[in-house]
Amino acid sequence: MAIKVIAQRREVKLGKNPGMKFVMRPDLYVPIKEKKVFAEASTHSGISAGVIKAAWDAAGEVIRTWATEGHSVPLPGLGTMRFGVRSKAVENLEDVKTNLISVRRIIFTPNVDVKDELKNTSIQITCLDEDGNVLKRVTSGDSGEIEDNEGQNENQNQNTGGNTGGNEGGNTGDNTGGTPTGGEEGGM
Repeated sequence: MAIKVIAQRREVKLGKNPGMKFVMRPDLYVPIKEKKVFAEASTHSGISAGVIKAAWDAAGEVIRTWATEGHSVPLPGLGTMRFGVRSKAVENLEDVKTNLISVRRIIFTPNVDVKDELKNTSIQITCLDEDGNVLKRVTSGDSGEIEDNEGQNENQNQNTGGNTGGNEGGNTGDNTGGTPTGGEEGGM
């Protein structure tokens, strides 16, 4: 398997060095239908696709509920998801208002297995001229470094708050779970 990328020559008008450049973009994949995902999971697990869909729908409802309560919710086999905000910082208490929030965010932090899968997946680049003609193909030889804005410094994320959340100013919650109504602790 490989991630496919297109590098197409086009005129770049902005920046320090405008001119004809190869600009990379993902090769657009055909979206996989939900039905196919459940059928494939059924094949791998021996559980009927209908049961898997019902369980997934129920898990999705619980995940949405917990995330809106401020929890960082585990997505088994994938990572964690939480909601957060981007906002401006102000010095004075009287300046704290909801209009400081510029955007609401969905923050996904992949687990180690997902990161390793991405790191170990090759990237195939197809170079095109401005008319779409193939000039060459290249397969990655890069280090596979993964951008990880959330996990660069675990202690910093837990204690500082700010744009990415945390215990002093973000919208993260914790990793303990709980019931959708905020009852006793539990895992999923």
